[in-house]
Amino acid sequence: MSFHEVRLPARLAFGSTGGIERRTEIVTLASGFERRSTPWAEGRRRYLIGATLRSLSDMAALTAFFEARKGQLYGFRFRDFADYRSCSSGEAPGPTDQALGVGDGSRTSFQLVKRYGEGESALQRRISKPVAGTVRVTVDGLETGAFGVDDSTGLVTLETAPAADVPVSAGFEFDVPVRFDTDRIEVTLESFEAGRMAAVPLIEIRV
Repeated sequence: MSFHEVRLPARLAFGSTGGIERRTEIVTLASGFERRSTPWAEGRRRYLIGATLRSLSDMAALTAFFEARKGQLYGFRFRDFADYRSCSSGEAPGPTDQALGVGDGSRTSFQLVKRYGEGESALQRRISKPVAGTVRVTVDGLETGAFGVDDSTGLVTLETAPAADVPVSAGFEFDVPVRFDTDRIEVTLESFEAGRMAAVPLIEIRV
């Protein structure tokens, strides 16, 4: 398996920077109009970590984590503190945060998702790495505990299939599946118990 179900320790990510990358292909026509398209259904997140670490023990911990992942070989979980909840920043996840779909009388499995934007232009992001114990589910507006969650895929399975057109929603915390985007990290020793580490890049992966 090319993914390790382990999260990078939060203290090693403090001071990280990052954001979303899109890929847009633009063709300028002879008339001056543009034709724009994208081969990506979703954006891809990138991060830089480690640049603010000064403690040799923290740098050793990040080096050990890097070695255990064998550089770029194995993916892992990363908490993006700017976006790790099904709700708005500063709020607690609620069981009606995100609509997962509607029942048909036989369907019991629903994929966790998070939507960005409103209406037809909203983007739906598949959530594959929910945090264990944080998922809450409602069926027809009523919260239920009669479900299971695969924490490695984000698939929610209800014990009983909802009737046709009955809405299912959920709230949760989640991690981003990433890998190191380099096979090399560098540490500079500046004093007996302090040093400096070059920024280490991470990139989101599809799992």
